[in-house]
Amino acid sequence: MDSRRAAPMLGIASSLLVVVLLVIPYLIVDSAAVASYYGAGALTPWAGGLMALVAVIIFAAGREERTDPETAAGAGLGLGFVVFIVSALWAATVPADVPLQLGMAEPLVGPLTTGTVLEYHRWMLAVVAAVPAAAAAWYAKTLRLF
Repeated sequence: MDSRRAAPMLGIASSLLVVVLLVIPYLIVDSAAVASYYGAGALTPWAGGLMALVAVIIFAAGREERTDPETAAGAGLGLGFVVFIVSALWAATVPADVPLQLGMAEPLVGPLTTGTVLEYHRWMLAVVAAVPAAAAAWYAKTLRLF
């Protein structure tokens, strides 16, 4: 396995996953309710989503060597850290009752309900948001920057 290509690929995939996780509530709940859900925290998680999209470009440019790989790894590390901080801060400051109020017991698939998905959504986003920073750290370590 070539870590010089695998690390930025993990960064690209995880950054895109952050954006996908941000879109999921719009697929299962009314968009006005999702806007209040995303507005309930200290920051909007869409700020982290925007940084994740920029990180996709940075990781891809470094992987294809259109940008100096060392520069891409450093920029990816900074962006990944921002994505994680914004997502974790939002997840920690959303009141626990807000996601539960959005989707009571509407069945989605089998035992999965809208309320269950939204109850764990913010924490899943915070965990997944840590992966781009970890991928950038792996990329930097592969390039022997630290």
